[in-house]
Amino acid sequence: MSTQSFADLGVSSAVSHALEERGFTAPFAIQTKVIGDVLAGKDVLAKSPTGSGKTLAFMVPLIDLISADDPRPSALILAPTRELATQIVDETYPIAHARALKVTAVYGGVGLEKQSRTAAKSHIVVATPGRLEDLLRRRAFSLENIKVLVLDEADRMLDMGFRPAVDRVVELCPKNRQTLFFSATLDGEAGKIAMEYTTDAARHEHVPPPQKAPDIEHRFVKVTNDTRVASLVSELGGGHDLNLVFVRTKRGADRLVKRLAGENVQAAAMHGNKSQRQRERALADFEKGKVTTLVATDVAARGIHVDGISKVINFDPPGQTEDYVHRTGRTGRAGERGVAVTFVSQDQLGDMKKMTRQLKLSDELQAAVGDSPHQSHRGGKPSGGQNGGGKPNGGGNPNRGRPSNKKRSSNGGNGGSNGRSSGPRNVASAGSR
Repeated sequence: MSTQSFADLGVSSAVSHALEERGFTAPFAIQTKVIGDVLAGKDVLAKSPTGSGKTLAFMVPLIDLISADDPRPSALILAPTRELATQIVDETYPIAHARALKVTAVYGGVGLEKQSRTAAKSHIVVATPGRLEDLLRRRAFSLENIKVLVLDEADRMLDMGFRPAVDRVVELCPKNRQTLFFSATLDGEAGKIAMEYTTDAARHEHVPPPQKAPDIEHRFVKVTNDTRVASLVSELGGGHDLNLVFVRTKRGADRLVKRLAGENVQAAAMHGNKSQRQRERALADFEKGKVTTLVATDVAARGIHVDGISKVINFDPPGQTEDYVHRTGRTGRAGERGVAVTFVSQDQLGDMKKMTRQLKLSDELQAAVGDSPHQSHRGGKPSGGQNGGGKPNGGGNPNRGRPSNKKRSSNGGNGGSNGRSSGPRNVASAGSR
């Protein structure tokens, strides 16, 4: 954190006091870099990762730039997911209230009527692109009075296919608006549209200091389509530990939950087709331990911030190196040791070899699947063919044959298996341990 205060950066006393009441006494690095330029009315391009304090970096000065008597809405924040949209509102609602401003999240999966009325009365609208376009088509409000436009996690919006919708929304905003563009990368397409949307923008980059690598045991288990579900049941173990299971598609998540129910394993699904209420309930049940297995897609998992997850299981292997790092980073938190297990079938082996080379986990993969048959072995007994009282577990992979979601690549990877002391403990396994 900085030795400066928010007031030193030009933040009003009302907002500074509201921040202090919420425990924010000094700005983080990205906030120190950005807030002054935003208050000065400049367009901003900011490269900053999730968890660096970027939400307050744009929301704190934005709240000071808008007056309670301005036409509504006066500011628009585009976010890729409903989880991020609600997170932004939850984090900043009390601060906006300090200046008598109303802030509302707009996202799919809830009723349009109430959302239309609430958004039209709000000074700041935080919206996902699709639902925002729904409201604009209904003429719930217009964007003609937008003073400040923010694109948060812009690279993810591109990854999720929102470029056409974002272009249409930006076109509806006034040309003389102030634009703030936040992204984990400013290269490639993200950098290109950043230049298109902004004018003479101040550019800032925040690279956080290296963090201590989490203590995670990485394992790979060779499976077939017929043994994948049985292997999952074996990995879950039936205890009280929290397990986060990743699948590739929304349909695959629902199908897997049903398959697990047939194996007497209670699980909940979390994905983009679930309503906000369903997601919140699933996450709450998971946090409380009422449901010990949560099955999620990559996009939905962005909203999962739960300590105490003992094991992450990649039922479907991740499509990109960054996805592997993001998924497995959900365990081994707060000083706890975690386990990351990835199921690999023969047709997925080539892609996983490339990925594990980048992650420095090639030895773990080779030891687990190199010379083994199409089954995982734990303690010398097959875990892939039978379960419980010897009942066969047929069943195929709910997601086989489905294309992976392509995402941006990221630096990632943890340690190795050659006795190095740094990084997580990477243990080769063909289902052992």
